[in-house]
Amino acid sequence: MKKVITYGTFDLLHTGHINILRRAKEYGDYLIVAISSDEFNALKNKKAYYTFEQRKAILEAIRYVDEVIPEDTWEQKIQDVQKHNVDVFVMGDDWKGKFDFLQDHCEVVYLPRTVGISTTKIKTDLNQANNG
Repeated sequence: MKKVITYGTFDLLHTGHINILRRAKEYGDYLIVAISSDEFNALKNKKAYYTFEQRKAILEAIRYVDEVIPEDTWEQKIQDVQKHNVDVFVMGDDWKGKFDFLQDHCEVVYLPRTVGISTTKIKTDLNQANNG
C-alpha cells in the first residue's frame, strides 16, 4: 500500500482544499492529513474558525481522506513520515522548496494551488460583506 501525507489547517473548507486532497490521494492508496492543532495555530499566530475537533470531523467525512492526525510542531514531519511509513509527501506549490529535506525519507510533491480561492480570501470577503 502506498501512503501519502499532506499538512494544513483546513479551516473553512473550500474547493481548493477538496482539489488538493483529491490530487494528493491520486499519488497513493491511503491519504493521511495532518491538521494544525489549535495550540499550534496559536504559536503561528493563526486563529481557525473551527476547532481542531470540528476540522478533524469534517476531513474524516471526505472520501479521499483515510486518516487525520494532529500537527503540533513544524519539526514533526520526519517523525510522521517514518511512523506512518509514508511514501509521498504532498503540499501546495506555495510551499515549493520548503520541505525538500524530506526527500531523504519519501518522495516530495508540490501541487499547484487552485486559482482564485483561499481561506484568507474567504475571510476577507466575508469581513468586507459584513462591514460594507
